Amino acid sequence: MTSKLLKATHEGKITIGENELNVAVLEDGTRIITQSAVFKAFGRTKRGRALNDLRVLNRPAFIDAKNLQPFISKELDVVLNQITYISKNDNKTEGYNAEILPKLCKVYLDAREQKKLAVQQEPLARASEILLLALSDIGIKALVDEATGYQYEREKDALQVILKAYINTELLKWQQKFPDTFYFEIFRLNNWDYNVNGIKKRPGVIGTWTNELIYKQLPKGVLEELKKQTPKSDSGNYTARFFQSLTPDIGHPALTAQIYKVIGIMSSSSSWNEFKSRFNVMVDRANGQTELNFEAIEKEIEKKELKESETQLSSFNKKLKKALDFNPKSQQGDKQQTFDL
Repeated sequence: MTSKLLKATHEGKITIGENELNVAVLEDGTRIITQSAVFKAFGRTKRGRALNDLRVLNRPAFIDAKNLQPFISKELDVVLNQITYISKNDNKTEGYNAEILPKLCKVYLDAREQKKLAVQQEPLARASEILLLALSDIGIKALVDEATGYQYEREKDALQVILKAYINTELLKWQQKFPDTFYFEIFRLNNWDYNVNGIKKRPGVIGTWTNELIYKQLPKGVLEELKKQTPKSDSGNYTARFFQSLTPDIGHPALTAQIYKVIGIMSSSSSWNEFKSRFNVMVDRANGQTELNFEAIEKEIEKKELKESETQLSSFNKKLKKALDFNPKSQQGDKQQTFDL
């Protein structure tokens, strides 16, 4: 029984030097570079296998020369298996794990260093130098993700994880109304990198501004409706947060209007300071909205981030103090004490 072929969810091209290389991302997240693109990356044309003693039959044609075999690492050997998948146009396509590219470069450069390259292989070593320089700053995975648009899927996933931690479960269904632009603009105005690592560095910022700029600014009538809908205990205290009771007839339109109002202010601002100033000018006081004390909110964010970092550091400091206070003479016999730092 043959296994089902995976399908490409994203496709694109990466430009390295003068070459455009076809790449893709499969359903399971595997980054692919097409078979023909591997040859193109090294300035070669796809060819059949030469029937002579200079080739190894169980290797791909671009790495089957016998003199190169001693330089194939275990890491490269793992990704040398050809991958057949279904393109977005429903065509059966051949490719390799995109991580193969820098590993192939290393083969040619190592062989040249050991003076094991044939004369006709020297251009491949020069091509490898160019490829590695192009890949060194960003890495092949990031290049593929950018070319295919897969990076935005990763960022969206990272955002959802953070939002789930900061926003009530009952409210998450409303989060689908938030365009990615809302979060992108927060990062742009602050000159932060809008990628997975950048998002993960600032979970408190994302959660805080989602609440402060949107939910806490819902018009007066919405809040009154929420008070009516939110259940109370026998003693008269609310047993849930107001936002858990957002209603489709009032809450939904108000939420959407506020989101796009804020996006409009953000997109027409050139810096975070300009946005803050313009936001407070455009507050709709007639609907019960109030100016935000941005300075106080940002100070609270700084406190939370500092507390989180100190909490993480304190665990290390305890272990470090234990290690520094360790006195070998106080130990009985030959028993040794170890410390996991």
